[in-house]
Amino acid sequence: MSAEQVSSLCEQLVKAVTVIMDPASTQRYRLEALKFCEEFKEKCPICVPCGLKLAEKTQTAIVRHFGLQILEHVVKFRWNNMPRLEKVYLKNNVMGLISSGTQSILEEESHIKDVLSRIVVEMIKREWPQHWPDMLKELDTLSKQGETQTELVMFILLRLAEDVVTFQTLPTQRRRDIQQTLTQNMEKIFNFLLSTLQQNVNKYRRMKTDLAQEPKAQANCRVGIAALNTLAGYIDWVALSHITADNCKLLEMLCLLLNEPELQVGAAECLLIAVSRKGKLEDRKPLMVLFGDVAMHYILSAAQTADAEGLVEKHYVFLKRLCQVLCALGSQLCALLGSDSDVETPANFGKYLDSFLAFTTHPSQFLRSSTQITWGALFRHEVLSHDPLLLAMIPKYLRASMTNLVKVGFPSKTDSPSCEYSRFDFDSDEDFNAFFNSFRAQQGEVMRMACRLDPRTGFQMAGEWLKYQLTAPVDTGPMNSKTGEGLCSIFSPSFVQWDAMTFFSESVISQMFRTLDKDEIPVNDGIDLLQLVLNFETKDPLILSCVLTNVSALFPFVTYQPEYLPQVLSKLFASVTFEVIEESKAPRTRAVKNVRRHACSSIIKMCRDYPQLVLPNFEMLYNHVKQLLSNELLLTQMEKCALMEALVLISNQFKDYERQKVFLEELMAPVAGLWLSPEMQRVLSDPEAFISYVGADNKIADPVLEDPSGLNRSRISFCVYTILGVVKRARWPAATEEAKAGGFLVGYMPSGSPIYRNPCTEQVLKLLDNLLALIRTHNNLYMPEMVARLGETFAKALDMLEVEKNAILGLPQPLLELYDSPVYKTVLERMQGFFCTLYDNCFHILGNAGPSMQQDFYTVEGLATQLLSSAFINLNNIPDYRLRPMLRVFVKPLVLSCPSEYYETLVCPMLGPLFTYLHVRLSQKWQVINQRSMLCEDDAADDNPESQEMLEEQLVRLLTREVMDLITVCCVSKKGVEHNSTAAVDGDDDEAMATEVTPPASAELTELGKCLMKQEDVCTALLITAYTSLSWKDTLSCQRTTTQLCWPLLKQVLPGNLLPDAVSWFFTSVLKGLQTHGQHDGCMAALVHLAFQIYEALRPRYAELKGVMEQIPDIQRDSLEQFDSKLLNPTLQKVADKRRKDHFKRLIAGCIGKPLGEQFRKEVHIRNLPSLFKKVKPSLESDVLENEDGEGLTALFEP
Repeated sequence: MSAEQVSSLCEQLVKAVTVIMDPASTQRYRLEALKFCEEFKEKCPICVPCGLKLAEKTQTAIVRHFGLQILEHVVKFRWNNMPRLEKVYLKNNVMGLISSGTQSILEEESHIKDVLSRIVVEMIKREWPQHWPDMLKELDTLSKQGETQTELVMFILLRLAEDVVTFQTLPTQRRRDIQQTLTQNMEKIFNFLLSTLQQNVNKYRRMKTDLAQEPKAQANCRVGIAALNTLAGYIDWVALSHITADNCKLLEMLCLLLNEPELQVGAAECLLIAVSRKGKLEDRKPLMVLFGDVAMHYILSAAQTADAEGLVEKHYVFLKRLCQVLCALGSQLCALLGSDSDVETPANFGKYLDSFLAFTTHPSQFLRSSTQITWGALFRHEVLSHDPLLLAMIPKYLRASMTNLVKVGFPSKTDSPSCEYSRFDFDSDEDFNAFFNSFRAQQGEVMRMACRLDPRTGFQMAGEWLKYQLTAPVDTGPMNSKTGEGLCSIFSPSFVQWDAMTFFSESVISQMFRTLDKDEIPVNDGIDLLQLVLNFETKDPLILSCVLTNVSALFPFVTYQPEYLPQVLSKLFASVTFEVIEESKAPRTRAVKNVRRHACSSIIKMCRDYPQLVLPNFEMLYNHVKQLLSNELLLTQMEKCALMEALVLISNQFKDYERQKVFLEELMAPVAGLWLSPEMQRVLSDPEAFISYVGADNKIADPVLEDPSGLNRSRISFCVYTILGVVKRARWPAATEEAKAGGFLVGYMPSGSPIYRNPCTEQVLKLLDNLLALIRTHNNLYMPEMVARLGETFAKALDMLEVEKNAILGLPQPLLELYDSPVYKTVLERMQGFFCTLYDNCFHILGNAGPSMQQDFYTVEGLATQLLSSAFINLNNIPDYRLRPMLRVFVKPLVLSCPSEYYETLVCPMLGPLFTYLHVRLSQKWQVINQRSMLCEDDAADDNPESQEMLEEQLVRLLTREVMDLITVCCVSKKGVEHNSTAAVDGDDDEAMATEVTPPASAELTELGKCLMKQEDVCTALLITAYTSLSWKDTLSCQRTTTQLCWPLLKQVLPGNLLPDAVSWFFTSVLKGLQTHGQHDGCMAALVHLAFQIYEALRPRYAELKGVMEQIPDIQRDSLEQFDSKLLNPTLQKVADKRRKDHFKRLIAGCIGKPLGEQFRKEVHIRNLPSLFKKVKPSLESDVLENEDGEGLTALFEP
């Protein structure tokens, strides 16, 4: 290898690098240059001399960086094959570069420093300590040369800690060797870091005021910053004794540095990591030194100085860190202080609370929110919650909350000091809004805790604020609402105050009723407030909504003085018919609709929670409602129905079957008359007549105002809403004695549980035939020939509403539009809303029918056949977004509430065909998605194909989850887990996935599951769906199915004779799942466990499974033989479960999918060095157990 060879190669490399980095190069040129450089790194035998030549100080920074990258590549990928002398040569040269091969600390580029430290760390990872025992000494010697070298040594030590401890990017044995050696030398390392920090800080402080010494001072400052960053990498994991050594010298230094502007952020970062340490309480006690006078003084003065500087990003970041330090200090205090500990409340606790309150009252909404969790912990703490200092803080905290609940600080606005800070913290108003809503909920929690300790103060403050708001003039601010002139929008100053006050009073009043005894409640004050609220009149829908919430919050006082109930009812009924413009023809805005809806739900809530209180006023309530219902146009169908629901709730208090039945008959008479009329019967049972009746075949000239068939639609809605309301709310008394006395009890089951009858049954069953006809008709609307009959205006009437689409795609709603726009902007949107709500409500009725009418519903003649020919007809044409709610609101509740006597006659005949169909449907959908992702072809047919495809794909995901959830609920009983969690079904993909998954041992098949599995076709459909779904691209569904469903289903068919092909297919399906989902830890753990279960259970009977294993890429045959022979030899003592599973996981590693970023990464191989710690291990199985005196056991725990 001649010098000329190296020189000419280096010239070519310099040219190539220049081409790559030159923005003017053409794509082709750049690719060629890149290819040349990569090939050189991979194949050239003289990489080291070339790299060293390119890394010389005389070259440009870009070329030097490339030279160093070559050296890094050599260490990472060629080290194992290099001769020893070449390794030593490279190591010495790299150390030489640190010593004298870089520019000075202030001139050198940071990316050069970075790559140089990386090379040293890569060598350390391969050779230290066994082959390079003097490494730490060499670094120490280098650091004595000056600031430039010291900074690089800091980078090396930090990078080493990150790779070995934080990211653990090297093989286990090497990691252990290095970490143990680091730990053994930690005292030296820590002293070195501390003295470096101290010396450089002292020099920096001495010289920073002297202009002549400016560069020198800057150099020392740089080293100080590097030392702090390196400390941050170690403080997290070293023994706490190093942090608290020498009278907590480190913590003292860090506190001092909080007042040094250049170093304060790094110091705060280190402090935060130290104070956040977990571990033995005994070891953490010294951290309480931070509550001492000196530390508190430095922390508080640093906060005051930073805050006084105004809003500068650097100072603001520092303030956030300090706030986190105070939070962590509070958490340590809560952990260390207990009834059984000898730690006492610090003398400076009051000072600490004052400074913490300062952060809670800071203009930055982010800082305010950061303090809430710690306040909660303090108010909850067994000792501190009785501390007079903390109790004295409660009024101040509540006063601060009154300010903090006011929603101001939108980044796009300038109406509050918070706005400026929000521009640093939030990208958009929507972002801020989402943050603020969760912040407010959190404050509600903490306020309730505070009020548990001091309920009266909170109530008094709420009363004062409420009175103030009732008398304050309305300020609508610069922006007028579209609802009407002079009305508030959601950003108006008056509304944000009302909104905050309402949230405050709701939180504290509800807590007061929970905390105080009955005779301690300030009834008179409460009634006075209620009267003020009832007498308050406003025409502003947003404010009225707040007023109604206050009425509800104060309503419990009425239980003490029931004579106020009529006034409350009048107030609520007046709001049910609220209009801004009387009898207006213009579409109502969301704000107006919300008030009316709010009033209805307040009435329902009152009747639900205080039925005994309302019962004496039943006649008054009934007459009110009759009067409102008499005018067909006064209320929407939903509002009418809500009022009827309230009446039904009160009628449950009659506790008299006959009386309630007569009442319900009277209530439903108008509905029955309409629903059973010949015209309605014709409309409901013929899709064409139905389309025409609701006006969906028209072409409309003015799509905003003109809607000739609106009344027809509202009649159908009214009937369906009413049936739903009655089915949902009518019930028998909860107490068996009352039910018996009232005539609700009709007998007992064989098991001895009572059988009740519902007073609404007769009425509802009369209407059932037409309801099923409507469902059948609705399903048939999706037939292509029917869709073709929709009028021009209504071609998309059966599509999803925009709101639904946005919810599925996770797009935020624009803030203002929520309140200011009309509910439905066009007649098409109305029609879409009508179809969507109608479809959902019909299925809600069927879903509620079982729990409501019980045996009377399940024994309807031919119910299974009737449901199959209505709800399950024409499913092929029904879109995913309609099928989902059907499964969730109808099939799931029907099945869950069905007594086992009706499984054979009703549930199995229905679910069998349904599950078979769903499997076919989902398989086809996933096939399309998989082909699409393989082809990714252009398709410009749609206006917006990408989002349309995303929507379809997301819908298939959600439908898959719904189906798998339904199957799980039907088949598997999970002990102690609540099934009715609809939220879980809609959960996002980023649900936290547990990494260690062991399915609950108690996952057994339910009675229904066994019943379904007896039928061969259903059993096949269930098994195939469960196991095929493992390779569909939905991690959430895969993880749930793997952990909850797959094994219980398969276990059920194990006793029978499974065909070998079937067994291979099940096993292969799990391995395919691993291929698809292996990159997700949660799924991977669950799938490996399932594959392991199947292999262990079935391998002894089916040799074919071994054949499947042999096809796994890169499987080690001898290791497989070893695993198999142990498994098949029953005489051998079984190895521990975890070791068997780990062995199995290594065997199937070839089919576990990797994330895209790792699929094409070049493997780095680091060899193990001779072991540092020679230990003679006893063979666990025999010796430990034989050793009577237990010595063997202690040997297990020795390091």
